[in-house]
Amino acid sequence: MAEVLSDFGIREALEQLGIKAINEGTSTGSNHFSNGEIIESFSPVDGKLIGKVKATTAADYDKVMTAATSAFKTWRTTPAPQRGEVVRQFGEKLREKKEALGKLVSYEMGKSYQEGLGEVQEMIDICDFAVGLSRQLHGLTMHSERPGHRMYEQYHPLGVVGIISAFNFPVAVWAWNTALAWICGDVCVWKPSEKTPICGVACQNIAAEVFKENGLPEGICNLINGDYKVGEMMTKDVRVPLVSATGSTRMGKIVAQEVAKRLGKSLLELGGNNAIIVTPDADIKMTVIGAVFGAVGTAGQRCTSTRRLIIHDSIYDKVKDAVVKAYGQLRIGNPLDENNHVGPLIDKDAVNMYNAALEKVVVEGGNIVVEGGVCSGEGYESGCYVKPAIAEAKPGFEIVQHETFAPVLYLLKYSGDVENAIAIQNEVAQGLSSAIMTNNLREAERFLSVAGSDCGIANVNIGTSGAEIGGAFGGEKDTGGGRESGSDAWKVYMRRQTNTINYTTDLPLAQGIKFDL
Repeated sequence: MAEVLSDFGIREALEQLGIKAINEGTSTGSNHFSNGEIIESFSPVDGKLIGKVKATTAADYDKVMTAATSAFKTWRTTPAPQRGEVVRQFGEKLREKKEALGKLVSYEMGKSYQEGLGEVQEMIDICDFAVGLSRQLHGLTMHSERPGHRMYEQYHPLGVVGIISAFNFPVAVWAWNTALAWICGDVCVWKPSEKTPICGVACQNIAAEVFKENGLPEGICNLINGDYKVGEMMTKDVRVPLVSATGSTRMGKIVAQEVAKRLGKSLLELGGNNAIIVTPDADIKMTVIGAVFGAVGTAGQRCTSTRRLIIHDSIYDKVKDAVVKAYGQLRIGNPLDENNHVGPLIDKDAVNMYNAALEKVVVEGGNIVVEGGVCSGEGYESGCYVKPAIAEAKPGFEIVQHETFAPVLYLLKYSGDVENAIAIQNEVAQGLSSAIMTNNLREAERFLSVAGSDCGIANVNIGTSGAEIGGAFGGEKDTGGGRESGSDAWKVYMRRQTNTINYTTDLPLAQGIKFDL
């Protein structure tokens, strides 16, 4: 195992998760490992090496796909409630290893330990949701225009589901997809972010253990590792009918085009540029809590992070002063120390983007009200810790139109009624999450109406960050239009089939057509 120097039990966590070798990578649940190039994973917490994986080669990928397509033939014929039982067991394994996996998520990605535990809990929650769903994969029955006929529709599994996940939620988003796909009878091939590959190996180990205990084929759950070139193997592969990709809008457009070329399906969860509207009737205390956590949680690296605070001019100074005061209480440091609020960015490239955004807003005429900057000194040796910053800006600023994956919050002012604030919110290209803080029923309903927020998620009196498993998660416009997790998001992992049964001795044709022989 690679040397891990930490006072927070990282070595023990890795051992509990079955991370015993430094050269782990491609896997179909067995001991097959890649011969590809070494990928090293360094923690943004302290800059130290966590472990190494080997990138998937083309030959490795073909072995994985052979195992996956073979396993699908068995898994698809396993009754859905029995598939649900396997997922239930997976959820129980996650409960047993919650602390260890949450600690690894925190150490490899940089989010707080509590957020790491919360991410694993999301995995557990989606397993619970999926288990119930295993007895509810329903279709519809329709009336036929022909006597003695019955029509209905049903759903069948697609086959191999390719999953490309991002570093900011290194385990939960995979589980959102995988748990539903498994329930639907699909098998999965997962490429985690090359920035958080050890989390991928840990999840693969847990899942493989469950499938082995149930005597099921190892190819139901598969792991591949590497950069975008490995992802391209799936996007171009006709054996992968659905590719679910989470990441930047730029990446999503490439995935969508490649998958569309072969008439495959894609589920895209891309960028967000989320706003909270604060009206004169807002509860200021609730607003501050929602805005601060939304802006600095996960160091601003959530797709649902709050990027813009759109405040009515009559209360602008009051809200600004309250938020600035709250920022003064933030503690930045090792995310495994629960006394800290803000951990590091994922790497130094993210730090550079953070610095560039702050420089850009000033060039455009903005005013920095909470100074940013890179933290230095003891405890900040990785070079990835930055100070959450607040800048006053105008809606038309170019930098405000883009998503900066860092803790930078833009304060924007509006006047007049709530329609003006909604217009400011909607003018960006992204459409993931949105919120309004108001005790005015008319404003709340206007925000939620067809002429209101154009985002996939619209909240009243809660922030933009986070989502419950029971609701479908996703956004519109440059966010990609995909839906994961709850509601009827399961349908994207299946193919719909319409069936007509004639139980008479005649064969009447539709629309009264006569064709006598």
